[in-house]
Amino acid sequence: MKQSELKAILKDHKLWLDSHGKQGKRVFAGCADLHGVNLCNANLYGADLRDAYLHGANLYGANLYGADLCNAYLQGADLARANLRGANLRGANLRGANLHGANLRGAKFATNFKKVRWFYGATFSEDQIPWVALNPRYSKWADTIKWVKAKAAAA
Repeated sequence: MKQSELKAILKDHKLWLDSHGKQGKRVFAGCADLHGVNLCNANLYGADLRDAYLHGANLYGANLYGADLCNAYLQGADLARANLRGANLRGANLRGANLHGANLRGAKFATNFKKVRWFYGATFSEDQIPWVALNPRYSKWADTIKWVKAKAAAA
């Protein structure tokens, strides 16, 4: 996806959210529809991705520092089965996000992960255990999580 296309989608999405549906584009149930899109190494620093549909998107190495991936009207950004390997999620708002089956190996994030809504079947690096274990649902889904060695995650 071209940077200009991405900017246009994000601009329309933010306008739709900020105007409570009166302006901007309702692409996918009011969300920015970026499912399956290749955003490898994309710079989404501080992007407004509230309720965005990123199901299966390739966000390998993407910079999502300070991005807002929380729930505005629905249930949070849908990052199910997304490739977030090596992504920078520090400072990102993940409250209510869906990370079901997402690949988070080597992703960098902070304690805001404890507010993630769904991470059943996700893949993490072993060095991320302290952050993941903070989530109230960790004990419920611990046996569905895939753990990989931290060194392998960087490769």
